[in-house]
Amino acid sequence: MQMNRRDTEKSRRKYLVGWLYLVAVGHVLVAIVMTLWGDGSVMLEYHQQVLVSFGLPADALALQHWWFKLFGATLQAFSLLMLLLIYAGNRYADPIIWLALALTILCWAPQDIYISLQQSIWSHLWVDLGALLAIVPAAIGLMVMDYRSKR
Repeated sequence: MQMNRRDTEKSRRKYLVGWLYLVAVGHVLVAIVMTLWGDGSVMLEYHQQVLVSFGLPADALALQHWWFKLFGATLQAFSLLMLLLIYAGNRYADPIIWLALALTILCWAPQDIYISLQQSIWSHLWVDLGALLAIVPAAIGLMVMDYRSKR
């Protein structure tokens, strides 16, 4: 039996919302790891790259660890707000909520990329592009779906 257009749209919407929940929970988990274990040996190469890009001595590693952990805590808060937007967007099917999510990422990513590339920290480019591709198309898709359903 073939699904009608409305059922297909509901299924697509459910998938996109689930995808965004998965991405947001991933952000929360990564942020927790950054905060708790940001000074671990797994991240040593990244931290050393940052120090080299700023021309800082190796003894500045403790400061780099501190900033990294601090960013992890900030990312945790950001991720919880992202989860709240996803919940509200799904619950109320209001296109403006999905637009807010997309615009938030579109505001942050280019700035983060620009600032990072000024110091030749290319890993941020790839992480930021990943976040853009994981979040913005799904948010825009949901915005369009919810806008159509309200008409």
